Amino acid sequence: MAVKSLGYLGIRSDRGDEWSDFASKLLGMEEVDRASKTMAFRMDDHIQRLIVSDEPGETLDFIGWELENHTDLDYFATRLEDAGYAVKHGSRELADRRFVKDLIVFNDPSGNRIEFVWKPMVTSDPFVSGRPIDGFKTGPYGMGHVVLHVSDAATLMNFYRDVLNFAVSDYGLEPIPLYFFHVNGRHHSFAIVGSGKLGFHHFMVEYKNLDDVGQGFDLAQLEEGRIAYSLGRHTNDYMTSYYANTPSGFFVESGWGGRIIDPAIWEPHQTTDGPSFWGHERFYLEEEERAKFRDMRLKAAADGRRAPPIIDCPWLYDSYLKK
Repeated sequence: MAVKSLGYLGIRSDRGDEWSDFASKLLGMEEVDRASKTMAFRMDDHIQRLIVSDEPGETLDFIGWELENHTDLDYFATRLEDAGYAVKHGSRELADRRFVKDLIVFNDPSGNRIEFVWKPMVTSDPFVSGRPIDGFKTGPYGMGHVVLHVSDAATLMNFYRDVLNFAVSDYGLEPIPLYFFHVNGRHHSFAIVGSGKLGFHHFMVEYKNLDDVGQGFDLAQLEEGRIAYSLGRHTNDYMTSYYANTPSGFFVESGWGGRIIDPAIWEPHQTTDGPSFWGHERFYLEEEERAKFRDMRLKAAADGRRAPPIIDCPWLYDSYLKK
């Protein structure tokens, strides 16, 4: 009885034209549907991965998590209700709109709408990217990852770990609380930032080719204010990435080389090196806050902290052998 992967994300925004350009021309997704109130984007063989609804709010609308088995819907519905959370069975009309066979719907303690889904529909039509890329790393690892601002990190951590069975990968407490969770081999598919705020921090898409990240970074630099974090490398999942400001104000992380773990033997632990080995200068922060993250990076460098070389990373090295 387990969550299998991050299936899809829904965004509320009345900036449809801007999202169309951002998702297709910068990220490289394929725009597949543009009805009067929604637009949808593909990343792989799934019929849709990102849905943007023409509604005010400029924020996260819903998160869809794929379950292993149909019976898992009843299992999690019972767990949620026993824990005091209201659960609704998704209508046939909603399932059709989400292109899944079945689903349940509930809210987490921060009010975020969560959809647990079974059997998302796929298509044999080839994926046609919005700009030349080698594709996204999805498959058993899902769409990528999603990160939320939270006012009470402990409550959210307990909910996702103890009620939804998400497994803690690691956590950091300085300069702000950060908790990372895995549901498959991807180092994390979900994380919470104890910023004291509520809302959407970012979602991540992972590319199969590092050059696709770099070429996207070049494109993003052509737009004033588009870059939110400079190119950098994370300490916990070894992802090389940059972050872009979306039309809705939150971020999208474009990355490559993310760590694949073995959930059966992984042990959760505290990290103390800060979020990044190098880079990821946070341009959106005031200088005083930026300096806290910068100082941690400089200390990690002075202490000789770095990711293992590619030859020691089987999830990367294996992909090179197969080319």
